[in-house]
Amino acid sequence: MFSVFHALLKCSALRRCVVSCAVLLLVQLVALPAAASPETLKRAVSNILFGPTDVALGPIVGAKSVYYNLQDIDDTPGVRIAFVVPGVAWNAAMCMAGGVLRTLTGALELIPGLILLPFEADMDALFAPPGRADALIDEETDFLDIKIGIDYVS
Repeated sequence: MFSVFHALLKCSALRRCVVSCAVLLLVQLVALPAAASPETLKRAVSNILFGPTDVALGPIVGAKSVYYNLQDIDDTPGVRIAFVVPGVAWNAAMCMAGGVLRTLTGALELIPGLILLPFEADMDALFAPPGRADALIDEETDFLDIKIGIDYVS
C-alpha cells in the first residue's frame, strides 16, 4: 500500500497538490485567533432575534431621528418644512434596511459562533452599527444584548 502511495507521489501534479494542501493546513493552524468568549454566538442570536424588530420599528425610529435632527439645525423654516417628508421616508428606509442587514449578518455569524463556542476564540462583527448606535431599548444581559429600534442613520 505504501509503495502505491509513494509511486503516486512521484507524479509532479499530485505532489504539488499534496504539498499545497499541507502548507494551507499549516497556515490555517498558525493563524487561529487567540482571544476569547462566546461573544460571536451572543451577537449572532441577538441580531437574528432583534433585526426583524428594527425593520418593524424603522418608520418610528426614522421619524424620531428627523424630529431630533430638525431641532439641532439652524436652517430656515422653509427648509425645515420641506425636509420632513423626504427625511422621514429616507431615514425609515435606511433603518429598515439596517434591520435586514442585521438579521442577515446574524444568520451568517451563527455557524461560526457555534463552532467557536468551545474554543477560546472570537470573531469580529460583520456589521458593527448595532453595537455602537443608539436604540429605543438598550439592555445588556449576561446571555443576550437587547438592542431594539436601532437608529442606523444618526
